[in-house]
Amino acid sequence: MFNSTEEVVNFIKYENIANIDFKACDLFGRWRHLTIPAAYVSEAVFKEGFGFDGSSYGFNAVNKSDMLLLPNLSTAFTDPFWKHPTIAFICNLHEVDGDEPRFEQDPRFVCEKAEASMVKLGVGDRLLLGPEFEFYLFDDVRYGNTMPSSFFSVNSRQSHWDFAQNGFGNHGYQMTLKGGYHGEQPADRFASLRSILCEELLNMGVIVKYHHHEVGGPGQVEIETEFDSPVVMADISMKIKYAVRNFAARSGITATFMPKPMYGAPGNGFHVHFKLMDGDLPKFYDQSGYAGMSKTAIHFMTGMLVHARAISAIANPSTNSYKRLIPGYEAPVSLVFGKANRSAAIRIPGYVNSPSDKRFEYRAGDATANPYLMFAAMIMAGIDGIRKEMDPAKEGVGPFDGNIFELSEFERKSIKSLPVDLPEALDALEEDNEFLLYDNVFTPQLIDGWIKHKRAEAQQMSLQPTPQEYELYYGC
Repeated sequence: MFNSTEEVVNFIKYENIANIDFKACDLFGRWRHLTIPAAYVSEAVFKEGFGFDGSSYGFNAVNKSDMLLLPNLSTAFTDPFWKHPTIAFICNLHEVDGDEPRFEQDPRFVCEKAEASMVKLGVGDRLLLGPEFEFYLFDDVRYGNTMPSSFFSVNSRQSHWDFAQNGFGNHGYQMTLKGGYHGEQPADRFASLRSILCEELLNMGVIVKYHHHEVGGPGQVEIETEFDSPVVMADISMKIKYAVRNFAARSGITATFMPKPMYGAPGNGFHVHFKLMDGDLPKFYDQSGYAGMSKTAIHFMTGMLVHARAISAIANPSTNSYKRLIPGYEAPVSLVFGKANRSAAIRIPGYVNSPSDKRFEYRAGDATANPYLMFAAMIMAGIDGIRKEMDPAKEGVGPFDGNIFELSEFERKSIKSLPVDLPEALDALEEDNEFLLYDNVFTPQLIDGWIKHKRAEAQQMSLQPTPQEYELYYGC
């Protein structure tokens, strides 16, 4: 949006901007922000940045926590969720020592390094990603977790269970439990709201390709963007999550990207499509290859599947993630690839015939992930597959064209699968992380810190009694 601080100052003056907001991603994929009145903006703000406590972002020890936020001019966007005109910048994290270098554990910097490492391979000059954003829109959510009480409750006026319990009812236009895919109005009561949301996203610099109701009847929806580079797409992912939550709150409803907000209902995924270009030449296409995919694409997919158990600690980093990753739903757990196969972790879309659009889709991730780290981990796994020319047959990852859900339990055991819970995923990451360290993209400190934080999270969850346990054991 801007190429110089002079442009920023002029824009503020002529557009009557009231606030400048500075956003930065913490370790866990959440934006933090600080704001200054536009009247105080100067070149020094963009050159000197802002000091902050890195330990509060999940980084560094308390005794070495002073860091800097430096705004990136190219990331500016108008933020529509303020009362007065506001523009926002995404910041990079810097050390305060010496010449104030980039902070090696900054998730955005990690993604930049992964993107650069991919280009260094010489197989293509642009890796492009296209995520799908699934989330639920509810009319009401309540939850609590105290010593004498633990509960959650959600409600959706279009759900199969809501007749008149909230005083409104659904007027008979309800969505069936798993029958919401491409559902039509009036049962799809959020269609117009999604269109307005997409207009807001466009004003924020995000182009939405399409939106629709998803499988989950009680208000599950999806929006999908155009393709872009990994770092830009991670920036866009942060914008979309921010916009969805704020737009929902402004509209009197609530939104969640939780992988599994309700038992028995479809979960929210964060599917990511990958394609590789070299100039105008599509590097994932080969007419003679399996499903029209090139050897480079096959090696990339194989690397991702070989390292998928470790990747899951980053792409599925919550205890709730593994309540979604169960056999029988569209969330795949089997580490194979196949054409048009939604039961496989990697699907090659069967409807894509254009060489320039040849791509594959990793279907297991979810939006509790930090998008910068998730994209970086997937890229590094793909790089490892290309570098080592991994053979999918030798690695036992496909291709597989059958419905894995219909296999017998004995047959499924021959196929490698994702971890069943977060501790198992963290064990996998501890055992398999050298591919992340290649080219100094991830650092040992980042991986160790991530595992430490997530093990504490999992342990805390394991200590909490649940309503289900009361149901099972109270009277025993």
